[in-house]
Amino acid sequence: MRTFNIKTKRTFTAIRQYGWLFTLTVAFGGLWYPRLGLLVFGVIFSLAVMSLYKGRYWCGNFCAHGSLFDQLMLPWSRNRKIPAVLKSVYVQAAVMIWFMYNLGSRFVSVAGLWGQLPFWDRLGFVFVMSYLMVTIVGGTLSLFFAPRSWCQFCPMGTMQVLMYKLGKLLGWTKKHDRKITLEAAIKCHKCAKCGRVCPMQLLPHTAFSATGQFDDENCIRCLTCVDNCPAKALTLSTAHEARQLAAQSDNTGYTGRQKITATITRIEQLSTDVREFTFSFVHPPTVSYLPGQYFVVKVENEPELYRAYSAASSANNQSVRLSIKHMKNGYGTSKIFDEFKVGQKHLLEGPLGNALLVDMKAEKFLLIAGGIGITPFIPIVDQLLAAKKQVTLVYGVNTPDELIYDEKLNSAALQSGNFRYLKVVASPPPNYTGRKGLVTDVLADLDLADHRVYMCGSKGMVVATTKTLLSRGVREENISAESA
Repeated sequence: MRTFNIKTKRTFTAIRQYGWLFTLTVAFGGLWYPRLGLLVFGVIFSLAVMSLYKGRYWCGNFCAHGSLFDQLMLPWSRNRKIPAVLKSVYVQAAVMIWFMYNLGSRFVSVAGLWGQLPFWDRLGFVFVMSYLMVTIVGGTLSLFFAPRSWCQFCPMGTMQVLMYKLGKLLGWTKKHDRKITLEAAIKCHKCAKCGRVCPMQLLPHTAFSATGQFDDENCIRCLTCVDNCPAKALTLSTAHEARQLAAQSDNTGYTGRQKITATITRIEQLSTDVREFTFSFVHPPTVSYLPGQYFVVKVENEPELYRAYSAASSANNQSVRLSIKHMKNGYGTSKIFDEFKVGQKHLLEGPLGNALLVDMKAEKFLLIAGGIGITPFIPIVDQLLAAKKQVTLVYGVNTPDELIYDEKLNSAALQSGNFRYLKVVASPPPNYTGRKGLVTDVLADLDLADHRVYMCGSKGMVVATTKTLLSRGVREENISAESA
């Protein structure tokens, strides 16, 4: 089933992984030892002070209930769209008023016991019941809708927003407030991944300011979008740091980005789950791009959503071939495979990317591809062989059926003495006679001295292969990679 919101890791520190223990200790342990509720005084004071400088930073990094929702409830949650009514300012105001009235009335009833032994137990129990209520209601909402449903109208969250407004008014946020920051607008894929993984279901990719910062006061600065950004263009930065990032950004390979109207003129099935789409440029009629670059294809208008795909063609300036793998239950690729037809016009943006722009000063090249990551190397191989360079391509897949462009690469290896094509299959059928294993196994047999290395594949493959290359003496500055 295709869903816009997707589950991903949201707990990156020990506090966020285990903070839920505090919630359960107070909410349930407090039923037997009410004074545990007094610990909540410290929580309220801390989040109130922090929000004057950093907005809802507490929610995304220290909140014990947030840890409960993100760590324990996420795997069981339906993770559906949070109802708009829960985000309403009227609901937020009503819950805040009810919460303050409820808490205030209990404080009044407890105040009469001041100076007596039961006072601290009764006062602590006020907060125990509050924590228990949030745990039960918030937990239920997280199962039916999304983990952070409660956070949309949480009184403590509303209080943080109000304190944040005060902090901005007093000028206290200028030096300390860190916001989600886009290094350079031209590097954004508009893929909506930041919005799809956002616990608060915000859409950063549609709302970055002119300074590159995401100013939404409900952002909890949890870094989930930063960790999941395919372009690796997001950081958590102050306004001063944002200006420095923009000034220092290497925009090579991105400055030619433009909006392109193109017509699908051909669709070829390369394997069971991979199709090659040929887009012929209409406006502008010609577009210059380099081997190793990619384009983003508009998939949906509301919310605006694009997908990035490497060019499988050498630049002829009049069209581009993009190889697209259908991901199981993939939101974007499912729409492309179901709805994109020959003759249709679609919006592209590009060309983009510099990670795989080859350094033609080198003489020896090692290209490492995993799965659909072979795509950018098709034009790169042509480029290098035309320049008489020595090229080794290692291509790893899970099964032989996943090999694409195999015939073309075999032909190139037969025709050129400068090209070695080494393919390896991780999970072949019993009768498979080719090389079995991983790309890292193949590297053990290669002389890697003086090679310039380029990689494209899954994040796991890139990380593991980089580690192997470094252990074999390849210098880090000679390794370039892009995740497919």
